[in-house]
Amino acid sequence: MQIGPYTLGNPVILAPMAGVTDKPFRQLCRRLGAGLAVSEMTSANPRLRGTRKSRQRLDFSDEPGPVSVQIAGHDPQLLADAARYNRDLGAQLIDINMGCPAKKVCSVAAGSALLRDEALVGRILDAVVSAVPVPVTLKIRTGYTRQQRNAVTVARIAESAGIAAIAVHGRTREDLFDGCAEYDSVAAVKAAVGIPVIANGDIDTPEKALHVLERTGCDAVMIGRAAQGRPWIFREIAHFLATGTLLPAASPGEVRDHLLGHLGALHAFYGEHMGVRIARKHLHWYSRAHPGHLAFRERGNKAQTAAAQLSAVYEHFGLLIDSSDLAA
Repeated sequence: MQIGPYTLGNPVILAPMAGVTDKPFRQLCRRLGAGLAVSEMTSANPRLRGTRKSRQRLDFSDEPGPVSVQIAGHDPQLLADAARYNRDLGAQLIDINMGCPAKKVCSVAAGSALLRDEALVGRILDAVVSAVPVPVTLKIRTGYTRQQRNAVTVARIAESAGIAAIAVHGRTREDLFDGCAEYDSVAAVKAAVGIPVIANGDIDTPEKALHVLERTGCDAVMIGRAAQGRPWIFREIAHFLATGTLLPAASPGEVRDHLLGHLGALHAFYGEHMGVRIARKHLHWYSRAHPGHLAFRERGNKAQTAAAQLSAVYEHFGLLIDSSDLAA
């Protein structure tokens, strides 16, 4: 998988997810096999750059390259300025968000709402590509509504503007995350353009990743929700695509160790107060496939200190490890 001058180690990419793909999560997913990790969405509004949240979102130090930063907005000039700003901070790839279905994003004519105005799409892409000397990528959905699927048209506009690669989530904005991803629409995009196309949506196993690549002809897959609480999915998919064999499922001990490392990174990056709170959703995601997860989630939500969170993890997964050993 090639994006501009960058050759990815494998064609398995972490999708940008607001509130999820922060620096600790990106670093973890890269260590566990992601060929590329895209940052959570950052606003093109310059007035927001001085906030603590924005400073944390724009911290790319010590990340393996290429560093990909997603920007969002609707004004071509502001997006071009945001691209330059992030490039100066170390971004090696700039990704433009035209896929987010969230109401608060679409209500300000950003995210997937941009798909309603193909002329504006063209102006934005031209402005951003012209603004920076690094590859610019684009993430879209198949359209704004089911009656207005225009992903192929938008992809052709993107290719003409000089976009280096395009990721397509196989749903319209109207679909949000309901139903099944429509891979035929993704395949149509791949057939229509010569730039790399990345398939996104409902890819949650190594076998599904291979199926989607074969069905769509795409160059890579992008993993979003399936990586929540399961960051080792990148290693599993990359191994299967390379060898045709499945890795053993992660043991309770391995899950515990990945979670402990993740928690430690969150506590260090955000500070204990915020880190403990941000970690709560991850506690749920890591444990939801295991027995006793509801009680563990409740205990994790009540934890007020890093020590209490770590203690809950040791106790919960210790019981799972003991049960696993007895079963063996």
